[in-house]
Amino acid sequence: MLPRRRSRRGFAWSVLTPVVLVVAGTLFSLSAKTAQGTDLRDDRRPELTNLISQRKQEIAAARDRAARLRAQVDAQQQRQAGADGQVDAQRRRGDAQQAAAGLTAVHGPGVRVVLDDAPRRADGTRPVGATPDDLVVHQQDVQAVVNALWSGGAEAMTLMGVRVISTSAVRCVGNTLLLDGQVYSPPFEIAAIGDQTRLQRALETSAGVRLFSEAAETFGLGYQVTLEADVQARAYDGSTALRAARSGS
Repeated sequence: MLPRRRSRRGFAWSVLTPVVLVVAGTLFSLSAKTAQGTDLRDDRRPELTNLISQRKQEIAAARDRAARLRAQVDAQQQRQAGADGQVDAQRRRGDAQQAAAGLTAVHGPGVRVVLDDAPRRADGTRPVGATPDDLVVHQQDVQAVVNALWSGGAEAMTLMGVRVISTSAVRCVGNTLLLDGQVYSPPFEIAAIGDQTRLQRALETSAGVRLFSEAAETFGLGYQVTLEADVQARAYDGSTALRAARSGS
C-alpha cells in the first residue's frame, strides 16, 4: 500500500505544480502591471499632499477671477449710475450697507485670542488622565470664542486674518481649520474689534470658552487673550452667494 500511496501523491504534485506556477505567474504579472514601476505598499500621503496643493492653487485662481469680475461689475454700475437715477440710488444704498456686511476694511481697539494644541512631550508621554483628543483644539473651541465675541458686541472679526461675516462657517478637519476653502494649522488666532471690557467679559462668561480655558490649565493647551490698541480687519473678499436662507421671524 505504501508504494501506491506514494505514487498517487507524486502524480498529484506533478499535476498541481504547473497549475500553481501558472497562477503565481499571472498574479505577479497583474501586480507589475498595476504598480507600473511603483511600490504598491507605499502610502498615498505624497499623492494627497499634491492634491491639496493643487486644490489651493485652484482656489487662489478662482479668487483672483472673482475679484476681477467684481471690479468689472463695479465699473459697469458706476457708469450706469451716472445715467440712471434709480441705479444711482440703489448703489448708494448698497454702499451704505457694505461696512455692516464686512465688505469694507475697518480697524480699531479690540482683543486677540490665540488657541493652540498642547506641545508634544519629548518622551512621547501625555499628561495624567489626558487622551489625544484632550490635547488639541477642536471646532467647538473655535466656535465658542467666535460666538462669545459676537455676543460681546464685536463690530468686526477676523479668523486667521480672514474676515468673518454672517455666512462664514468654522469647520475643523482633524486638527486643521477649514475656512473659505483654505486650510490652516494651529495656533488659531481670532481678533475682534469692539469695546474691550465687554469682549473680555463675554469670553469669561462663555461656558464653552471656560471649558477650554480649564483644559488649557490642566493639559497645557494654549489659550491667550491680549488687548490690542488697533486691530486691523480687512474687507471680506470671498463669495457672498447664499445657497439657502431662513427668516428669523
